[in-house]
Amino acid sequence: MIRVRCVVFGATGYIGGRLVPELLSAGHAVRVLARDPRKLQDAPWRDQVEVLRGDVTEADDVRAALDGQEVLYYLVHSLTRSDFDTVDREAAHIVATEADKAGLTRLVYLGGITPPGQSLSRHLASRAEVGEILLDARTPAAVLRAAVIIGSGSASFEMLRYLTERLPVMVTPRWVRNRIQPIAVRDVLYYLVHAAALPPEVDGGFDIGGPDVLTYLDMMRGYATVADLPRRVIVPVPVLTPWLSAQWVNLVTPVPRSIAVPLMESLVNDVVCADHRIAEHIPDPDAGLIPYRRAVALALTKIRDVDIPTRWSDASSADAPSDPMPSDPDWSGGTLYSDVREGDTSADPATLWSVLEAIGGENGWYSFPLAWSLRGWIDRVAGGAGLRRGRRDPRRLREGEALDWWRVEHLDRPHLLRLRAEMKVPGRAWLELSVTTTPAGVTRYHQRALFEPHGLAGHLYWKAISPFHAVVFGGMVRNIIGAAERAAVTE
Repeated sequence: MIRVRCVVFGATGYIGGRLVPELLSAGHAVRVLARDPRKLQDAPWRDQVEVLRGDVTEADDVRAALDGQEVLYYLVHSLTRSDFDTVDREAAHIVATEADKAGLTRLVYLGGITPPGQSLSRHLASRAEVGEILLDARTPAAVLRAAVIIGSGSASFEMLRYLTERLPVMVTPRWVRNRIQPIAVRDVLYYLVHAAALPPEVDGGFDIGGPDVLTYLDMMRGYATVADLPRRVIVPVPVLTPWLSAQWVNLVTPVPRSIAVPLMESLVNDVVCADHRIAEHIPDPDAGLIPYRRAVALALTKIRDVDIPTRWSDASSADAPSDPMPSDPDWSGGTLYSDVREGDTSADPATLWSVLEAIGGENGWYSFPLAWSLRGWIDRVAGGAGLRRGRRDPRRLREGEALDWWRVEHLDRPHLLRLRAEMKVPGRAWLELSVTTTPAGVTRYHQRALFEPHGLAGHLYWKAISPFHAVVFGGMVRNIIGAAERAAVTE
């Protein structure tokens, strides 16, 4: 394959984060545009690419990113925003205009299958609109359209996985019998990489899908078989709307309501490839397209091996900015609440840090599990992240990744871990965990919880939870130190 200069918009997302190493393996030069480049600092391919800071809604940023490039991969979607369709429309127009000015040889976009003659969900309609905007550009475009993507860490797969594993009996909407043509994430990446070499006369949209056409009911039962679970009892009923279904998904799975609603609405449509014209330009892989059950088995193997390069939760929520940190009370309007605690330990700094970096997920939060669990359930009911997002790796974190209801905002290994809350609260909250050494050579654990209130509700919220801080945050200090000292003894 000829070496091509590629720029990827959306490299911090689920597909983009997996596409970049595939492009590098194919011999291409890669540049990425990211609103927060810090989120890429732990990516294993970070030192092999050029990273620019910028936003696709800013024409100057897009222009700078496209300068000197040949192929643009556009993998941006503002799904978690309430106005996602407006934002995506504006961004697509900017990208199409700047691509024409830059003289690119190819635009590549990954959208969703849009069945003809059916009323589309807002989500699918927006994806289709972006594809049409890019196709209207003078630059040759390849708009690849996929249905459900099966792969470790994808939102669709996680929703399927948790529903099937946790509910042996399910009451489901009648549209679980609608037809779907899922595709393995490996095959999606195969098509995307090969799209860089398409000749300029190829300009259009192409459906991509795996070899199986199933119903969602078939997919759940197929998952149960692959995962060696008892046969699931599934009872379709006509009264569950996509919105009601999404509330249930929000409670049972890690997928929050903001993402579950558009995903469920999209399942109302039959999403099956209209044809296989893509094979005229990109032949099927040598081993053939991956069948559904094989794709599930591959995803579960990745999960068991803790080999999940990207997850759906890697993208931050749009309304949770990470910068600046409100460490100055003047910046936050004069009020910044804090709870600061610390303690010394006989454990060495490296051992204490290993405990801190392993916090959350299955390892827990070292403090009053019932209170954390209850707070997580309250957040899920309110449409927040809750505790179910867990962690990607049981021992090692990456800056920018999700950790239960937190986001890893800053990671200075092995000294400082700063988490930003993504739970539903009337304000913004941070939790800092750090390791220092005193002048006397003693290892010290320092913990700081910060809260910037928004309005009267924010002040009342902090006052209401303050009486519990001694139990929650105080217990956290004692238990983390205790865990570090136990770990030091066993080493």
